[in-house]
Amino acid sequence: MTRTPRDDASDETSRTDGPNATPRTGRRTFLATSAAIGAAGLSGCIDVFGGDDDSSEPFNWIGSGPGQSLGQDGTPMAEMPDLEGELTIYSGRHEFLVDALVDSIDSRYDDFTPNVRYGEGSQAMVNQIITEGSGTQADVFYSVNAGALVSLAEAGRTRALSSDLRDLVSPEFSTENWIGTSGRVRTVPYNTNEYDESDIPDDIMAIPTALDADFGWSPVYGSCQAFVTAMRILEGDEATRQWLQELLDAGVTSYPNEQAVNQAIADGEIDVGFTNHYYIQRVLAGDPDAPIATAFTAGDAGATFNVAGAAVTDQADDAELAENFVRHLLSAEAQAYFAVETQEYPLAPGVDPVGDLPPIDELNVPDVDLAELGDVEGTIELMEDVGVDI
Repeated sequence: MTRTPRDDASDETSRTDGPNATPRTGRRTFLATSAAIGAAGLSGCIDVFGGDDDSSEPFNWIGSGPGQSLGQDGTPMAEMPDLEGELTIYSGRHEFLVDALVDSIDSRYDDFTPNVRYGEGSQAMVNQIITEGSGTQADVFYSVNAGALVSLAEAGRTRALSSDLRDLVSPEFSTENWIGTSGRVRTVPYNTNEYDESDIPDDIMAIPTALDADFGWSPVYGSCQAFVTAMRILEGDEATRQWLQELLDAGVTSYPNEQAVNQAIADGEIDVGFTNHYYIQRVLAGDPDAPIATAFTAGDAGATFNVAGAAVTDQADDAELAENFVRHLLSAEAQAYFAVETQEYPLAPGVDPVGDLPPIDELNVPDVDLAELGDVEGTIELMEDVGVDI
C-alpha cells in the first residue's frame, strides 16, 4: 500500500486549501539569547520588511534596517527580471508560512498575477500534478522537502532549469530539474534541567541506549521520515531497524508535529527529541527562559540537511516567467524572509541565518545526496514493519 508522507510545518493553525480549491490570487547549542531575534521575526511582516508604517512598498529595507543587521548581501529583487503574466503555483508549503512572501512579490509588479494553490502536503501536490497529467494548471511546484521534488522529477513532470538560475545556490542544493530555496538541519533538542550539552552523544545511533531519557518525535512528518531515510542510506536498513526498535523500547512518545515535540521538552513532559533546528527558535521566541537547548550530532543522519525548493513543471505555459518567479525566491529579500520569519537557513550566498546558528559551511552534515532522499515509501514500510505508528 502506498502511503503519502505528511508535510512539515509548525503547529500553528494553517489556512490550507485542498489541491482542488479555487486558487488564491493575489553546533551544537542554540542559546536562549537568540529568542529575542526570533521574537522580532515573529512579530509580523511590517516590522521585518518596511518599518512600522503602512507603506505597501515591498522589501524596501535592503542595505538598511534588518537587512543590514543580518548582513544580507544577496541579489535584490530590483536586479532581477520583472515578472509579467499569470502564474499558477502548487504549494506544498503551508499558506501561513509563505503567503506574505508571495503577496509581497505580487505587489512589486502591476502586471503579475500569482495564483497559489495550497495543498495538504508536498507529496499530495506531487500526486495531484501527476494525476492531472497534461491538463494540470501547475506552472511551479513549491515543496517543503527535496523528496517531493525528486518524486516529481522522476515522474518526468519537470522542466530542466537554466544554468544561471542554478548558479544562485551551491551545487549540492540543486539538480537539473529543481532548486533549493531554504534549508533546515536535523537536531537533538533537550531539556536543560535534565541534561547538559556534554551529556548528549554526537552519534545519533548511540542516543536511544546511551541516555536514560524520555524521548519524543513526530514520525508522521516528512522531515522525520527524510531523517530516517538518510539513516538507511548511511547505516543500512538493518542498523536503522535496530535504532528504531531501540527508540520504541525506550518508550518514545509520538507527537502530531515537531513544534509539539519541542514544547513538550520545554514543559518537562519529555527530555530529548529529534526535530528540525528552527522549532526551538519558535519555543524560545514565546519564552526566552524555557529550559530547552539543542545539540547537533556529527556527520550522521541526525545532522541531515534538507531543503525546501521549487521546480518548473513540464506543462508550464511560460517557463521563463516560472523560472523568474523561482529566482525571486532566492533574492536577498526573500532569503532574509526565510531567515527571519520561518527561521530557516537561507541558501543564497551572502545571506546569513538568524540567531545562534553556525553558517551552513560550518555544519557537520552527512554526505548524502538530497536526490537520494526520495525513497520515503521504503522508509515508511520499514518504520511500520518495526511498529512505528504513522
